[in-house]
Amino acid sequence: MRCPYCSGQESRVIDSRDLGEVVRRRRKCLACGGRFTTYERIQTHSIFVIKKDGRREEFNRDKLSSGIRKACEKRPLPTGAIDKLLDSIEAELYTAGKAEVTSSLIGDLVIGRLRKLDHIAYIRFASVYREFADIGTLKQAVDNLATGEAVAPANQLPLLPSKAVNSLKGVRREASFTWEGVGAKND
Repeated sequence: MRCPYCSGQESRVIDSRDLGEVVRRRRKCLACGGRFTTYERIQTHSIFVIKKDGRREEFNRDKLSSGIRKACEKRPLPTGAIDKLLDSIEAELYTAGKAEVTSSLIGDLVIGRLRKLDHIAYIRFASVYREFADIGTLKQAVDNLATGEAVAPANQLPLLPSKAVNSLKGVRREASFTWEGVGAKND
């Protein structure tokens, strides 16, 4: 293990903890005395991802993480929620026991979990993954969330207050509504 401070090659393990799928090790460099932490993950077997164009490439957790983190950017998610989501997807892929999986299977796993975790992150990811061709397709996905086809996560605020949603039921979509008390004069 290379020391991040002096690039020394020799280190000693001071502490080791099993964190489930990962082993955390505290190390001390024998050259400079600097301390650093490493995380080790057991790699069972390689999984190859079959892309839409037929190419095959090795599953890359970092690539998947990057896409999910972009979708969840600036969202009020609990600490570690993205890592738990990644762990559950990766575990499901490895427990399936298949040497090859399609990129669409991975995308569907992400979509399903993001839909439960955060609706905005779900729409962001789905807009790229599902390649919405027009605004109508995007609107349909948002409407599906708003009409209750998806259950809002417990920690997420609703898109509209429940009073506004109830007052809009049965009203044509083209109709507009006014906010009471906002910019209106009381006579």
